[in-house]
Amino acid sequence: MLDQDTRRQILDELSRFVAEELIPAEPTVAEEGAVPRHLIDAMARLGLFGMALPEEWGGLGLTMEEEVELLFVLCRASLSFRSVLGINNGVGSFGILKFGSEEHRRRHLPALASGERIAAFCLTEPDFGSDAASIRTRARRDGDSYVLDGTKRYITNAPHAGVFTVIARTDPASTDHRGLSAFLVERGTPGLSVGPTDRKLGLAGSHTADVILDGCRIPADARLGEEGEGFRIAMSALERGRIGIAASAVGMAQRLIDEALAYATQRRTFGKPIAEHQLVQAMLADSEAEAFAARSMVIEAARRLDAGLPCGKEASCCKLFATEMVGHVADRALQVFGGAGYMRDYPIEQLYRDVRVLRIYEGTSQIQQLIIAKHMIRDGASPLRRQ
Repeated sequence: MLDQDTRRQILDELSRFVAEELIPAEPTVAEEGAVPRHLIDAMARLGLFGMALPEEWGGLGLTMEEEVELLFVLCRASLSFRSVLGINNGVGSFGILKFGSEEHRRRHLPALASGERIAAFCLTEPDFGSDAASIRTRARRDGDSYVLDGTKRYITNAPHAGVFTVIARTDPASTDHRGLSAFLVERGTPGLSVGPTDRKLGLAGSHTADVILDGCRIPADARLGEEGEGFRIAMSALERGRIGIAASAVGMAQRLIDEALAYATQRRTFGKPIAEHQLVQAMLADSEAEAFAARSMVIEAARRLDAGLPCGKEASCCKLFATEMVGHVADRALQVFGGAGYMRDYPIEQLYRDVRVLRIYEGTSQIQQLIIAKHMIRDGASPLRRQ
């Protein structure tokens, strides 16, 4: 855990970087469809690619609470910036950290923490998203190797990744997640190829593509953990990842609120700023209240995770509420701008499109509802609730 002075210094430096470098670069990212290299290098120098990794592997070693505080600030800028480094701080590194061999950690973690190498996590396939039991990608043992065949879809960072964590089925007789295993496949391995970069609704600077495995032969020691542990590895960073996405939604909600408030105090109709019209005030107030609620939820869940307490339900609550919240806030912000918000002269149009995906990845809102309900049913009603 950082001392308060260091914590404040990092947050202040990041705030300046976001305001002076990232937000002004948003039009360039939207126009060119990529985050400029010099900004990726700057984020690496700030330690953002390794904020969640232990110091012994070159990371900042932040607690979950400290990480969400940084995300509240970082994600006031386009979510494309966070997307570039998000996998390195989540599923792309935590499987290696928790289940990898010492050689895996030595080979990959320092490069991921420094931003020298970008990670990708390959779970989703063309015919399924959240239904891991339906994975068709196969990993066949052949002596001291595995041979992988299959296609992964919508893989973030695939066009640039240096290492791919691939979830594949090692037990061909299995029909559920217990037959899955995880493998590290490095870029350039024969049989691994990446499809064309996807064209998306938003997040122009975040690149996704298919990852195709066609007779891709890797050494047996490239497997993470034991056979059959693939689903467990895939889930290993899920709670942290869901809290992180919720924090990203909070940061972007605050940006949207600030944009709407600034416009509302300057735009005049009927002889006064529209901020003085009560129905505009209602949209601003509802947005502020919902963002505050989401922020409070995220901090509480982060503290539970840091304390080692169960927080699967809480992480899903955060992810569900915060990502739905930022969608509502984006809609209200565009409404405050009126016709101007629909135009590309202002950033609202782009931010509005960017936030839509937050309700989809790392488990859709509907999946979060199912998870929350299952926890509730399993845990039963508390004595106070039964009274």
